[in-house]
Amino acid sequence: MSRANENSWADLLADGRLPRFALICLGVWLNAADSLVTATIMPSVGAQLGGYAYFSWATAGFLVGAILAGASSGRVSEIFGLRGATAAAGALMAAGCVMSALAPDVGTFLVGRLIQGLGSGWISGFAMVAIALMFPERHLARVFASVTFIWGIATVLGPLFGGAVLQAGNWRDVFWLFALQAGVFAAAAPFLLRGSAKAGGGPGIPWTQLGVLGVGVAAIALGDVVQAPALAIGLVAAGIAVLGLVVWIDRFAPVRLLPHRAGDLRTVCGSGYFAMFALTAATMGFAIYCPPILQQLRHFSPLGAGYAIGSESAAWTLAAMLVAGATGLWDGRWIRVGVICLVVSLVVLAWSQADGPFLWVLAGGALMGTAFGFSWSFMSRRLLMALSEEDKAIGSSAITAVRQTGAAAGSAISGVAANLSGFSTGLTDASARSTSLWIYVSVIPLALVGAWAAFRLTGSAEKA
Repeated sequence: MSRANENSWADLLADGRLPRFALICLGVWLNAADSLVTATIMPSVGAQLGGYAYFSWATAGFLVGAILAGASSGRVSEIFGLRGATAAAGALMAAGCVMSALAPDVGTFLVGRLIQGLGSGWISGFAMVAIALMFPERHLARVFASVTFIWGIATVLGPLFGGAVLQAGNWRDVFWLFALQAGVFAAAAPFLLRGSAKAGGGPGIPWTQLGVLGVGVAAIALGDVVQAPALAIGLVAAGIAVLGLVVWIDRFAPVRLLPHRAGDLRTVCGSGYFAMFALTAATMGFAIYCPPILQQLRHFSPLGAGYAIGSESAAWTLAAMLVAGATGLWDGRWIRVGVICLVVSLVVLAWSQADGPFLWVLAGGALMGTAFGFSWSFMSRRLLMALSEEDKAIGSSAITAVRQTGAAAGSAISGVAANLSGFSTGLTDASARSTSLWIYVSVIPLALVGAWAAFRLTGSAEKA
């Protein structure tokens, strides 16, 4: 077979890889869509169950569970085996969806979201382990481009799915439908992951790091919902500091949570993980707050708001597939072009979302999607190629955990900005207009630091 044919889509799906590829895509969809679906249904959930002040907690609570599960998925797959662990993760997510669907109050709803996050985090983490262990290196860019494609689709179809179901019936139906999908995933996993590595015991679970990580993520999430501005800012800052402590503890722990030198910004792993964290965090305000702001200020329906943010997904998907075959110098160049697009998108959205021409809102969303479409698959591939064989499982699952940790931090930062702008007291024209500015302005410094780390990843970073 020629080198060109070895790196083709046909070869990617050959030799029994198609069923695994399909399961990975379904798992990524479940994780991505369920994390985003609340964007369009939370106004209805808040109206029925109460708790506008907890608007972002529905996302942040989901991510608390997803982060803890995703961070541990590499070690869990080593201990219990990829097939059984993946099936159990699907069943757990289905159970969390049922709890949210049946919730009589906002507290029960949020517990259901936490359980969904645990199941979803393991699903996504195990999918990354499967990519690292079961696909040849020559296919990694295309596999990650496909994962990016699914994330891009989910970015619009998650909120759109929620809006469509809400318009046709009840918000609870959204979770019944996700429970069904998770059940199908759980049933299919043992069959489609045949041939994966057997359980080998592994070195154990890094409980200390996971416990500290849980404290840090919980502090960040709590900062999203407290009403006192100084306390909210302090909790988010403390939570981010605790995340740094996790990296420090991991350096000396007998069972590592992260790959070797993952906290060293001079290395591929260190700069790559930090860039993923910061750039993801910088985008969360758009995903969470754009739909309700459009509903309030421009009188969009829930479904219309879902369609309106589709510019991000469409651009993300198109950009990812356009550059999937790039090699050599161009994979690094696309990373740099992508992160520049992200910074520009935040400026455009801060200026246009409330009162600017609506076409500029669409352009800002498209630039944000293009940023990840150009950069994400190449950043992920560079990370995996830098990992030793010993670190493949934990390093691949850490990609998911780092991304979700960034999403939780970004959700909290934008939540603090929104609540300080009056969002928690009720959705009014004044609070929506103020929120539409500060959720972007507050994360521009974070995006700039993430862009700097991404430039290091493509330049002077060491392999290990």
